[in-house]
Amino acid sequence: MTGNLAYERLHANLQAMGWLTLERNLDGALELGTKEERSFAEILDGLVEQERKARQTNLIELRLRLAGFPVRKTLEEFDYKAQPSVDRKTIEELATMRFVHSAENVLFLGPAGVGNTHLAIGLGRGAARAGLSVTYTSAGKALRKLKEAHERGVGERALRTLCSPKLLILDEIGYLPWDKESAHLFFRIVENRYERVSTIFTSNKVYSEWGEVLGDPVLASAVLNRILHHSTTVNIKGESYRLRTERRAGTPTPVIPMETPMKEKPRGRTTEE
Repeated sequence: MTGNLAYERLHANLQAMGWLTLERNLDGALELGTKEERSFAEILDGLVEQERKARQTNLIELRLRLAGFPVRKTLEEFDYKAQPSVDRKTIEELATMRFVHSAENVLFLGPAGVGNTHLAIGLGRGAARAGLSVTYTSAGKALRKLKEAHERGVGERALRTLCSPKLLILDEIGYLPWDKESAHLFFRIVENRYERVSTIFTSNKVYSEWGEVLGDPVLASAVLNRILHHSTTVNIKGESYRLRTERRAGTPTPVIPMETPMKEKPRGRTTEE
């Protein structure tokens, strides 16, 4: 009777403490351990190790969910043959996460579709798996949320939240020009994270064009001065993966008919990577 009570209480306590993997594997481990004549310490050690691994896996999955990645991209999937301008050794060095521990920045520059976002997300997933807090967002979305937070009177809190992760990924800088308020908020993000934590930036603009994006060459210079102080820049050349795939498949480039001979309207840039 005492043995049964202890058995039931053990299962109940393990559930109450959240040691669910250990509780689930307990009976099987005890049975197998008895057959193989293992000591109690060996049985317990195996159960605790299973619990530790399960918790580690769950924490990784939680970090990946909280990071907000829009798609699943890994560094192992990146096609270096398709983008020979990307130096594999540079990416492998970045994948060690030393740049995060040193509070350095990474910038991926290149036209849409060449792999900027892929590499940024790949590094972000690696950071999450290494136990680091990560947040992914497009630059435009981040700035819109900060504006809305300021309108509600919680702007400083929102800025602190955005600047808190060990690694922040700001994607798609330069696809659309920013107004004065957005440019100022971007400067504040950079300033708050400067020499404290790491940021990955992706942009389709070279540095000399950032003045146009921010609408202020002086402010752009101040921003780049801080970003580039401790940083690695990866310039990616070549054409979009999608355009290359479509051309190989023989897909014709869509033609938009003009209804009148008036001046053609400018086409918007895609923000997809």
